[in-house]
Amino acid sequence: MAALWNSVTQLYAYMAVVPIVPFVLVYVGYSAYAKDKKRAFRLAMDVTTPLLIGSVAVLFNRIFGSSFGFYGILLVLLLGAGLLGNLQYRKRGGVNVARIVRAVWRLGFFVMGLFYVLFMAIAVGQSLWQA
Repeated sequence: MAALWNSVTQLYAYMAVVPIVPFVLVYVGYSAYAKDKKRAFRLAMDVTTPLLIGSVAVLFNRIFGSSFGFYGILLVLLLGAGLLGNLQYRKRGGVNVARIVRAVWRLGFFVMGLFYVLFMAIAVGQSLWQA
């Protein structure tokens, strides 16, 4: 069982290092299979988001010397869901949890993508100037 868990964590770590690779693989593979590029793009976003969350958390921890990265991201995602839920409740009188989760997850993709690029540039810069 431990070997299976180690294999899964190693696979996740390899894919999270450069999350654009799994994004492209899912997008190309699903668009070739289903012939629907819009749905393939959304699926690729959904698959890549946890990889970006993990990468950004590790980069945050490395740059700022903390261990709050993952929890901070979860906090922001939960706050975003709460704000969207409140907005939806005020506008429509009810809350559609599936829509809120999907919206927060896909917004998280774009935000984590921006932070990934920013933090990766900072981390590369730090490693160049420290060496």
